[in-house]
Amino acid sequence: MSTRSQLRFVQRVEQPDESESDDERIAQVYRHSDGYPQTVLQDLAELKELLDATRTERGPAYTAATFVFLDKLSTVDLYLDGSPERTIDAAQPADLLDPANMEHLDQPLFLLGHGIEDPAGGIHGDEEYLYVVELPTTNAFDEPAEWTVKVSGHSAFPRWDGPTDEAFEQARWQFHGSLDDALTELVAKPA
Repeated sequence: MSTRSQLRFVQRVEQPDESESDDERIAQVYRHSDGYPQTVLQDLAELKELLDATRTERGPAYTAATFVFLDKLSTVDLYLDGSPERTIDAAQPADLLDPANMEHLDQPLFLLGHGIEDPAGGIHGDEEYLYVVELPTTNAFDEPAEWTVKVSGHSAFPRWDGPTDEAFEQARWQFHGSLDDALTELVAKPA
């Protein structure tokens, strides 16, 4: 069974005029499988490490797109199926997109499993975890800054019978703090 989740990548945009309220830029991703905190937080840590090292963090939309891209890359080996006849030549990555190379698959998982969501639409209602990844409001060329994350309790928000468009506002959060602290507290729990 899949562990579905929604991730919101959020960045507060400060308005130059103090009389106006600050805005938030939001990109939201649906992830069909492996939505447990242990997996998602490790994936976020790897994503942040890559973006920091390459200085390519550019706000919620780019960060969400890179999250989906890296997650999809991790399932390409299922497409290859361990067969020596099915390989991907780095010089010919278009081979991956040839439908004839996918005849052995019922459904190519690397083409499924993610969705880009409309944040105003809330959630589907069958997710088990919600995440909010708060990106710092910094210039992309500044030193990388810490990400803050919020992790919901297991199904601790409105689902099928609730107002799913308000799920993120009504969620009960089991964790809210730095990504590093989340990894320590929720992933690397002492035995």
